[in-house]
Amino acid sequence: MLFSRSDRSSGSAGSYSRRAPLRARALAATVLAGSLLAVTACGGGANDDGAAGSAGEGGSGGGQDTVIKVASHLPPMTDVVKKAGEVAAEEGYTVELVQVSDNVQYNRLVADGEADASFAQHKPFMEKYNQENDADLVHVAPIYDAKVGYYSKDYTSLEEIPQGAKVAIPNDVSNEGRALAILDDHGLITLKEGVGFEGRVGDVEENPKDLEWVQVDLLNLPSAYEEDGIALVYSYPSYIAKVGLTPDDAVVLEENVDQRFSISLVAREDNVDSEKIQVLKDAFTSDEVKEFLEANNTLVPSF
Repeated sequence: MLFSRSDRSSGSAGSYSRRAPLRARALAATVLAGSLLAVTACGGGANDDGAAGSAGEGGSGGGQDTVIKVASHLPPMTDVVKKAGEVAAEEGYTVELVQVSDNVQYNRLVADGEADASFAQHKPFMEKYNQENDADLVHVAPIYDAKVGYYSKDYTSLEEIPQGAKVAIPNDVSNEGRALAILDDHGLITLKEGVGFEGRVGDVEENPKDLEWVQVDLLNLPSAYEEDGIALVYSYPSYIAKVGLTPDDAVVLEENVDQRFSISLVAREDNVDSEKIQVLKDAFTSDEVKEFLEANNTLVPSF
């Protein structure tokens, strides 16, 4: 069974192996057909019919808590949570989707114990959050790689980018280096030797087109695409979809994929070894989720 609720607060932002059978230790009674949608504010209580409140009291397992709260942001991440929830339901667990509106809340919810896990970020972004907030979030498993790249409303190839063009890149360090590495790989710039995905604007040693960097919050990069004078915009599929684009529309896509940037399941130090998180990990790395990812041409399974 899958519960879902939305946060309406404002803010910023190997090899594959078949899934081992999940352990059904929950005292499951009845698994209802379909799914129940309960919409509440992130910090609020139940909705009018009380569904969120009853879910929080332990789900179908009677005395045992079998509700797993997972904070996420946008599709397709939220869609993956729902698919994993279907798998977990077979083991008597209810996955409650807590949907937030920015790239901060899902980490706050997990760090504060209001959610069991999150599914919205890559490992470097999580590590930066831990560092800046003295948090104890833990990387559980990589789930998929998003096809990131650059988009332009005026140009169809990197060769067309004019001298002195403005290039919009993320303003957070965990994504800045990844964006610059793509341009380095394609010869538009040369980064300091050895920086790899850790490069910063200050590490650009050669910039023959004299590109001008416009650093923008990740959530606002699609808006930069629509601004006059911006030649290239870096973005993720989930964000650039806001302006009706897909990776098929990109001028260039990342070719050298580093699984450090896989969108991942994240928990906390105090619950990472719990049965709930093990059930969740098994569900997220199941055959069903892998097949779901493979059916989406913007996502590549990381497990």
